[in-house]
Amino acid sequence: MIAAYGVANLLQSMAATRTALHHTFDPGLLLRLVGHRSYLVGLTCQVLGFVLAFLARRDLPLFLVQASVAAGLGVTALLGVLVLKWRLPAAEVLLLVLLLVGITALVLAAEPAPSRQLGTAGVVALVAALGVIGALGFPAVRLHGVPGSVALGALAGLAFSAAAVAARPLASAHSFDAFLGNPLLYLLIVHSIVGQLLLGLAMQRGSTTAAVAAMDAAGAVPAAVVGLLLLGDRIWPGREWLAGVGFLVTLAAVLGLTRYAEPQHQHILLPDQRGRELPVRPPAVLPVRPAPRLSRSAVPGRRRSTPIAPVPRR
Repeated sequence: MIAAYGVANLLQSMAATRTALHHTFDPGLLLRLVGHRSYLVGLTCQVLGFVLAFLARRDLPLFLVQASVAAGLGVTALLGVLVLKWRLPAAEVLLLVLLLVGITALVLAAEPAPSRQLGTAGVVALVAALGVIGALGFPAVRLHGVPGSVALGALAGLAFSAAAVAARPLASAHSFDAFLGNPLLYLLIVHSIVGQLLLGLAMQRGSTTAAVAAMDAAGAVPAAVVGLLLLGDRIWPGREWLAGVGFLVTLAAVLGLTRYAEPQHQHILLPDQRGRELPVRPPAVLPVRPAPRLSRSAVPGRRRSTPIAPVPRR
């Protein structure tokens, strides 16, 4: 799951920066992204990661699974350095190491257990969360640069977090009919589509690391709280401190990645003769030297003025 999500983040970010920049909360962006082969391959990897995460949520607590999704950011950063020649600051490399340490602590603290079922109130809460996320997406899409990546990525994380909450009890369905007839299945699909749209918009703003880190940070906390309070997630006795430290370290690492994230893409697009949109590099800025000052007599085309004698009055 971690490897699949890491590859998916990289490929989808490449496709997002090759697509016309969207300034509105338009679902048509997904149709444009599908036209890129890299996005289709990345979407396939994301579906694979989603299936593996869905199977993991059947027995593993949400605080472990959602935090493990954040580890895909380390795979994305590593592939970005090797493939796209990204430059990661030393502080960002240290944060990736802390991310690995935090997830390791969560693995040691989590106790496998089946999930409880969500009642009607939980289903209504997931429907309400969908409306809130959609309403916040319209003003957030107007932001640009790293702030836009962080805001849209955080909303995407909330959508994926709601999808994870729906998936945890849904994975424990005992029959195929119960699986298809459960309203959580359709809430899971809708929240995933909204999260995918928000993530694509976030990656267009320039910083893949900021978008994915904000998504992981915003998606980890709500799912962990709901899992512990309502879904019966468990921690091995005596390891509560390890789970707390691991979760805090993981959350601090992904939040720190949003602080040190720098735009890896320059999103400038010009239409070519066939009507397609191609990314171009911004023009180089050359130093401008001041022109030498010329005297009035040295200016070409200017003649010396001859004083005119005053006309005497009669």
